Amino acid sequence: MEAETRIALVGIIVENGEMAEKINAVLHEYSRYIIGRMGLPYRERGVSIISIVLDAPSPVISALSGKLGMLKGVSSKTIYSKI
Repeated sequence: MEAETRIALVGIIVENGEMAEKINAVLHEYSRYIIGRMGLPYRERGVSIISIVLDAPSPVISALSGKLGMLKGVSSKTIYSKI
């Protein structure tokens, strides 16, 4: 039986485009939990903004966000639903 899941939004700011392959590898690793993904390149400022919506156990969400945040030039923050 799987642990109780939560809905969360992980916001990712990518300042180092060379990390795209590593970001995609991490997201692929957690793809079973991803409900949706939206990416916005902001060319004028040289960054990309990615939003990931998940339905997963809290430790899984934390692990995903942590792995992304450890990549050079990548920042991530997570917000959780109250349900």
